[in-house]
Amino acid sequence: MSRYRLLPSPAQEAVLRNHCGHARFTWNLAIEQHSHWHPGRRSAPSYLEQCRQLTQARAEHPWLREGSQTVQQQALRDFAQAMAAFFDPDNPAGRPSWRKAGRDEGFRIVGRGRQWEVHRMSRKIGQVWVPKAGWIRFRWSRAVSPGAKSYRITRDRAGRWHIAFAVVPGPVRAPGNGEVIGIDRGVAVSAALSTGELLHAPRLTARERKRLLRLERKLARARLGSNRRKRVRLAIARLKARETDRSKDWVEKVSTDLARRFDVIRVEDLKIGNMSRSAKGSMERPGRHVRAKAGLNRGILRSGWGLLVRRLEDKAPGRVEKIKPAYTSQTCSGCGHRDPESRESQSRFRCRACGLTVNADVNAAKNIAAGHAVTARGGDGVTRPVNRELQLLLQSA
Repeated sequence: MSRYRLLPSPAQEAVLRNHCGHARFTWNLAIEQHSHWHPGRRSAPSYLEQCRQLTQARAEHPWLREGSQTVQQQALRDFAQAMAAFFDPDNPAGRPSWRKAGRDEGFRIVGRGRQWEVHRMSRKIGQVWVPKAGWIRFRWSRAVSPGAKSYRITRDRAGRWHIAFAVVPGPVRAPGNGEVIGIDRGVAVSAALSTGELLHAPRLTARERKRLLRLERKLARARLGSNRRKRVRLAIARLKARETDRSKDWVEKVSTDLARRFDVIRVEDLKIGNMSRSAKGSMERPGRHVRAKAGLNRGILRSGWGLLVRRLEDKAPGRVEKIKPAYTSQTCSGCGHRDPESRESQSRFRCRACGLTVNADVNAAKNIAAGHAVTARGGDGVTRPVNRELQLLLQSA
């Protein structure tokens, strides 16, 4: 999906805000209708029935009638597709949830040629037709695919508008060199490659982090509902959006580079949701080291573990393999000996059997690239033991 920065005028921005509110209102009404269903009660209304109800609601409420019927009906269609994905046994998705103002700001338009069209005005500026708003300019950062049949307009917490044209890009062609790469994801080093490369996801600079801390303290002192609090929240959102943009840009560049250089890409099969879960516990069983775990969770999410793998799977379909992560950091990539004490620090690995000294993350990446991380010399991990006893290196007389 290709996303562009939208540049609406103040009058057009007001129309877009109304579209977002109408789409969110329609979506939440559909959720409320389905939330009343339980076994024994008649089924919730279908998409066609909801469209008929929407027509009646537009006739009764002028504020709803002033909006775009296309936007409101498309919200119902999106909800119907989300429910179908939720009940799909082959590829189930999460249950559709409530949308909140300020967080879920967006709507979708379909039907190119009938409902919307796009043109290029100059080298860096294009324009798109939006119902009720007219032609809105956007930054022409790259060509819009002629196969785009719909687009989605969104507004983030930093107040920026974006338009994304729904086009599935083609995969990156494999180089055909037969090379395999292993990727070990971490916090101190975002991605360590089996080739020895250490990649770091960009973050806020020291000056920006200092300003963020000052703004957060200022926000804590601001009165709820005040204009000052709104300005501070917007400034914080802009700083965090800058960090998110840098991280996404880094992921796109790294994933494209790896897809072009290697035929097979192997990563750890990590449960990121479980790893980044809060440790605060409950009132009956409170957690331990909650603040330290919260800092670790922020580091995991800031490193973009899940986004990197997802973009690799999009750009190199069928060439990404997930390996069990057990013992990848304790196994020597040279001789296969496994010993927890071989990892002397976060960045240093020294095998206690063969004496191999290498960066700990690179060693884990090499085990991932081998595809059998828990298998040591003398065993296949299934029918024979995977470990072998520590053997001293004898020097020849």
